[in-house]
Amino acid sequence: MNYPKVYIILLNYNGWADTVECLESVLRNDYPNYQVIVVDNNSPNNSMEYLKAWAEGKLDVWVNPNNSLRNLSFPPVSKPLPYVYYTREEAEKGGNPEIEEELKNKIPKDTTSKYPLVFIQSGDNLGFAGGNNVGIRYALVKNDFDVVILLNNDTVIKRDAISILVNARLKFGEQAIYGGRIYYYSDPERLWYDGGKFNEWLGRTIHLNKGKLKHDIKISSRIKEVNFITFCYVLIPKFILDKIGLLDESYFMYVEDLDYSYKVWKYGYKLYHVVNSEIWHKVGASSGEEEVSEFS
Repeated sequence: MNYPKVYIILLNYNGWADTVECLESVLRNDYPNYQVIVVDNNSPNNSMEYLKAWAEGKLDVWVNPNNSLRNLSFPPVSKPLPYVYYTREEAEKGGNPEIEEELKNKIPKDTTSKYPLVFIQSGDNLGFAGGNNVGIRYALVKNDFDVVILLNNDTVIKRDAISILVNARLKFGEQAIYGGRIYYYSDPERLWYDGGKFNEWLGRTIHLNKGKLKHDIKISSRIKEVNFITFCYVLIPKFILDKIGLLDESYFMYVEDLDYSYKVWKYGYKLYHVVNSEIWHKVGASSGEEEVSEFS
């Protein structure tokens, strides 16, 4: 079977502990061909140094033993984890492929990635769109991938979440973007996002089934078409990036996902919600408040 390469991009700002927990879950996922990029938006709390120390095996984060989601990120994967560190300028030129190739031989066997981690320091707080675009530009210059997945750093993922999302892309094609089901981390059976709906007249979005418990929802289809996907967790094929471009950096936070979803829809492409691709989100942890997407 063909497993196209996936770049998984995490954006960090002062949230290194959440990022580490997320990375521990990502490095357990069962998709066999992915590389992780972490972009730090110039965090004043020295997040990048903590992330490097984690990769080198010098620190771990504590996850409550009573946390029902603990098994998604614990026990920690073996360390050290090989990584490359780039400035924004270096990354947007494609980094150093030769060094990355050499580091492949040093990857621990209990991680599922074949590639070294990529740490990128943006040098400034570029916002959600700008920070993610740094990672996307790196991937585009490398030109060795099929899709990018943007994943909030304050999430943990189910082991099969990535493979299910990629399989949906392989089934329904590259002329679409794809999102998954998102639960509250603090209430793991309660939904935060189960597909999205955009009201063009009001300029607002709603999260379908928000606040409902998983067992109270009747599933009619495992994959359904929607007109809004939250960029907390989204798969974007290279085809879409080539046609529509990067995220609009004039939006600092919250509206870029609505803007991009709207562009995908206006271009005549599809947006699919993949119910079985499940993650858990510490809602508001990355920004300190609940997300809202609306045009004004």
